[in-house]
Amino acid sequence: MAEPWPADQLVAAAQRGDEASIAVLVSGAYPHVRRFAFSLCASSQDAEDAAQEAMIVLFRKIGTLRATAALASWMFRIVRNECLRRARALVQRDEPIPEAAGPSAEDDVLGRLEVERLSAAIASLPGDQRGVLIMRDIQGLPGKTVAKSLGLSPAAMKSRLHRARAAVRARLDLPEEDR
Repeated sequence: MAEPWPADQLVAAAQRGDEASIAVLVSGAYPHVRRFAFSLCASSQDAEDAAQEAMIVLFRKIGTLRATAALASWMFRIVRNECLRRARALVQRDEPIPEAAGPSAEDDVLGRLEVERLSAAIASLPGDQRGVLIMRDIQGLPGKTVAKSLGLSPAAMKSRLHRARAAVRARLDLPEEDR
């Protein structure tokens, strides 16, 4: 089972500049951020770099976070943007895409394209739906934990999760020219 995200009190203390809280926050958020980066980035090196970049941003800019409950979505947005930036840089340099040990190069590319489509579909969701989807389906947190951390009833969390999944499914089913 996945470790829970750091508590709101810890995030609030870090926002006020408490160095010990910032250190605990960074170490507590890192496994979640790293797992997300590995699911999204094109290579393991890019995933490690994106996760570390997100931790640096967290360390430097925690005071700018507006709501303590928004930590997870803020961190995932940083990781997503960093993975996309690295993918664009790879394409612009026209370097060959690094091969992963295992499936064929074609399967690897198709898998990365599918991850890119999925991340774009998730990124297009409204913030409330995106947060529930990421916490429940990507992080694997239990529904009660997600509902509690977002201040929702379990029924409201389930409703948002259903709408988010339906929106992602609909976006992935659209032909590329209709997106």
